[in-house]
Amino acid sequence: MCLAIPTRVVEVRPGQMAVIELSGVRKEISTALVDAVSVDDYVIVHVGYAIGKVDPEEAQRTLAMFNELEMAQVSSIPGMTEPAK
Repeated sequence: MCLAIPTRVVEVRPGQMAVIELSGVRKEISTALVDAVSVDDYVIVHVGYAIGKVDPEEAQRTLAMFNELEMAQVSSIPGMTEPAK
């Protein structure tokens, strides 16, 4: 099973490469499988490759849902008040 989380492109590099960011974590990926990636685009990444672009509004809704899930999980653990870093 694969969990598809939209990630934001923060830098486009030569050679069909880009840097994405999710929750402060940055990673270099290949953009060879998608057309015309630009900074601030949202992409779905699988094993280091962008496999599709996502509408920015849909990406924000999806990321908000993941944040809600994380906060619900945190609140269910006694003594925990914020997500682990």
